[in-house]
Amino acid sequence: MKPPPLLAAWTLLVAALTLRLPNGATATATAGAACQRGRDFQGDLNKHTHEYQFVDLSGTVTLAWVGDGTGVLLALTTFQVPFLGIKFGQSRLYRSDNYGKSFSDITKYINNTFIRTEFGIAIGPENSGKVILTADVSGKSSGGRIFRSSDLGKNFVPTNLPFHPLLQILYHSTDSEHLLALSIYNVLWFSSDFGESWKKIHDFVCLVKWGPNNTIFFTTHLNGSCTARGLLELRRTDDFGSTIKILASKIYSFGLGGCFLFASVMTNKGSLRALHVSKDMGDTWNMAQLPHVSAEQFYSILAANDDMVFMHVDDPGDTGFGTIYASDDRGIVYSKSLERHLYTTTGGETDFTNITSLRGVYVSSVLAEDGSVQSVITFDRGGEWQPLRKPEDSDCDSTAKNKDECSLHIHASYSISQKLNVPMPPLSEPNAVGLIIAHGSVGDAISVMVPDVYVSDDGGYSWFKALKGPHYYAILDSGGLIVAVEHNVYNGVDKIKFSIDEGQCWYSYQFTKKPIVFTGLASEPGAKSMNVSIWGYVDLIVTQYWVSFTIDFEELLTRDCSDDDYIQWLAHSSNVNDPNDGCMLGYKEKFRRLRKSSLCRNGHDYVVNKQPNVCLCTLGDYLCDFGYYRKENSLECIEQADLRGHDLEFCLQGKKEILKTNGYRKIPGDQCSGGVKVDRTVKDISKKCVSNLIEPMQLLDAHSTSSLPVIVTVIAFLLILVIVGVIFIKKYVCGGRFLVHRYSVLQRQVEATADDELDTSVPVIKPEYHDDSDEDLLE
Repeated sequence: MKPPPLLAAWTLLVAALTLRLPNGATATATAGAACQRGRDFQGDLNKHTHEYQFVDLSGTVTLAWVGDGTGVLLALTTFQVPFLGIKFGQSRLYRSDNYGKSFSDITKYINNTFIRTEFGIAIGPENSGKVILTADVSGKSSGGRIFRSSDLGKNFVPTNLPFHPLLQILYHSTDSEHLLALSIYNVLWFSSDFGESWKKIHDFVCLVKWGPNNTIFFTTHLNGSCTARGLLELRRTDDFGSTIKILASKIYSFGLGGCFLFASVMTNKGSLRALHVSKDMGDTWNMAQLPHVSAEQFYSILAANDDMVFMHVDDPGDTGFGTIYASDDRGIVYSKSLERHLYTTTGGETDFTNITSLRGVYVSSVLAEDGSVQSVITFDRGGEWQPLRKPEDSDCDSTAKNKDECSLHIHASYSISQKLNVPMPPLSEPNAVGLIIAHGSVGDAISVMVPDVYVSDDGGYSWFKALKGPHYYAILDSGGLIVAVEHNVYNGVDKIKFSIDEGQCWYSYQFTKKPIVFTGLASEPGAKSMNVSIWGYVDLIVTQYWVSFTIDFEELLTRDCSDDDYIQWLAHSSNVNDPNDGCMLGYKEKFRRLRKSSLCRNGHDYVVNKQPNVCLCTLGDYLCDFGYYRKENSLECIEQADLRGHDLEFCLQGKKEILKTNGYRKIPGDQCSGGVKVDRTVKDISKKCVSNLIEPMQLLDAHSTSSLPVIVTVIAFLLILVIVGVIFIKKYVCGGRFLVHRYSVLQRQVEATADDELDTSVPVIKPEYHDDSDEDLLE
């Protein structure tokens, strides 16, 4: 059996026309690019290509980079065979401190123990150099075992656990000494000394997440049944379990996104769920002004930061699409951003992609009325979506009705799930300004034909075909270098392609005389390194083994870039004669970018240089307010017909409020000043309102000792509170009905929840896949 694909992030690329270069390299020209023959590259790639063979019994390889700029790479090979219901196998651990050019076998430091690959290699945050491996403990032992390293994997210390872990151990986001673990019996454990000792926090825990600072959120069920969705309690501790507060009940799921805490809560209307949001970590809640969802529907947080949330709400029925809503800065009031947004209910695939190389840009797919899948892009955080511009060097394919008018369509997660010939999703990096690499087709919709690789160097405004056919690709040296390997299912690989001008000209280098079965590319996260490893395996008649080839391009581009190698570039620019040219989300940004003709390296210390300038406000700086919508290709917000003449009432923090608006509200995070102003007020109408859905309660001290006098006193006090509360509610609240909104186009008995994967402040947020279509993607 052939080894499965590597469990790591891979990337590569290819070319068409070839010209001879020195040192065994060949050049490829894309359309419109005048690539020179025989550029005088410094250094010889042959001398800086390093091969390493992993000659052992290894079915899989797991890779993990340790630290930032350290060059430390761990490779865990595993071989496992089931026999009579028992699994037998071996693990070997290798370490490289030179970006994968050579490895040392350090298996002896883990006592030749078999490592559980499903837990992966747990790397600590903040360049801490910490590593945790989880061992496979056989027999009826009372607890599991981990191996801990605090020195970038040089040495490991075995540690026995008082429990068997259910999932990979969770690091605190900033303090790598603090760990959380969930046992196979759903007991939550905490360690303050990097796993040397452990303290039990709570029983019957279903899901746990680190919050900001030292906050821990978890759901629990009193009878221990985590399958009782909708009957869970959400709890929080700020002192590692010494005191625990109950935040909400009737919880279906919860999640964190930016500064928002979300909870999907069961309503009193059968199986409907409502989404609640808190900006103070669960002390107070508001119901999000979104449709409720039924059993077969779901919510998903597509992206979130401290300013706003992109929320997908699944449409009723098994349609495979829903609506994207954009929130206000409180995460409460939402406006429609994109209808018929593709989000399949069969496996949870969505093409929603945050383009991290330029502010405000997102790409996704819609399901058209004819059933075709079409790509759309927004440059202003969802204010307006539009088709991707057709590349000038490409012809419309057979999906186009008009051969002169079509657009580019991007292949992403949905295409990969449908087993199309797409090896990887779109790629962008925050420090490679404006650069996007993606597979695509040119027509009226995504095509099932073999895709090509397209590149944009201006954040998605324009595109050109860089490589013919599918490829793996990676961005190195902050965009100064792109590498690619052709995706070839039937033949081995012996060449890598690279570009030093953002994909306009390509050069081919043969890194081995004997082709290998290629499995992926590995480069240090952050796109700053100039080393890339090509991974694969050699398939012989009697054996197979893993092999890696690491190429050091730093020896090719030996000169550090100077000020003369950079130019000023205005992002989002379309008309230099327009005084508002480049204004996006209220301000312009000028970046210092590398000239495409410069033969130099940015280096690991390169920092993106930008100059922001505030703009005057225009209608483009506003979203349509609740109850309003925009027609296609128009900035005017029009009131929904069924809302005309009605007040829009909301319940916020226990007070009923009326929204007075002329249809516009500023895009969260927009920094424009002056110019167009809109009238928007929220008036307190001095009426009380409450939500009886969440029913928050507080447990002051979950671990403190108690005595009979204390219990009697507490009960007496609670009885007094109940009596006073009943009188108050009857007199002032008038039944305590929670008003979401009385009049809405969203009256389809649908609801929503969220996913915290795509925070815009974190690396690409890659969509998470779920088996159940009714799973709220908050986890």
